[in-house]
Amino acid sequence: MSVQIGEIEALFRYPVKSMRGEPLDAATLGWHGLDGDRRLAFRRLDDRGGFPWLTVRKLPDLILFTPQPREDGSGEALPTHVLTPEGKEMPLFGEALAAELGRRCGNPVQMMHLKHGIFDDASISVITSDTVHEVCRLAGRSADVRRFRPNIVVRSTRAMPFEEDEWLGGVLTFGEAEDAPALSVTMRDVRCAMVNIDPDDGSLDPEVLKAAVRANQNNVGIYGTVTRIGRLAVAQIIALHRQPRFFSSGIGRQRGAV
Repeated sequence: MSVQIGEIEALFRYPVKSMRGEPLDAATLGWHGLDGDRRLAFRRLDDRGGFPWLTVRKLPDLILFTPQPREDGSGEALPTHVLTPEGKEMPLFGEALAAELGRRCGNPVQMMHLKHGIFDDASISVITSDTVHEVCRLAGRSADVRRFRPNIVVRSTRAMPFEEDEWLGGVLTFGEAEDAPALSVTMRDVRCAMVNIDPDDGSLDPEVLKAAVRANQNNVGIYGTVTRIGRLAVAQIIALHRQPRFFSSGIGRQRGAV
């Protein structure tokens, strides 16, 4: 049993963890999320815990740094430089950028490249534009999907906020081909203070997270596990399937690849 729920409104990837995202017209969905998504991150050299990555929780200014897309025509190659908030371009793996971020956060940092990415909970996040609008409306702020840092934004046919909660346990497919890329909806996206950070100036606004808590117990969007790889593109049709066993062969392939 399946039902068409909408189409892809927008795609985003975040090459460097906690830095500005990159809007895409199309992207490859692999076993570990979108190609090039969160493959780079700065590690705090003084942190020997299980999560040593420098994020906006430690340095809100990090969201103002903009990775520069490669101009080699590939569309998905990892960036090699980053634009600072002051407009200066620096090599991502250069000593100058590491020193600048270390100065801002008060601790030495080092750029790391991880083949399968650095994710907090899951490799793919999905949200509807209606959910974004509702949370921002309740917070008294203009709607800005960048606060929620999704990979896939859905333009829903139902136009109902928090519709994503109803997808739990199902499978989303993208496009109308028989071998369309797919992901299993595994959990709700429980939000943190990241949504409070203005992506334009780095200022903090606690009303956004408070609105998420009031509206839907802090659940805004969903996470998914890739069950079939393929190509995503803006305007692709999205369908929700309630019989994930249909994708058993894909799931088996994913487990073998991990």
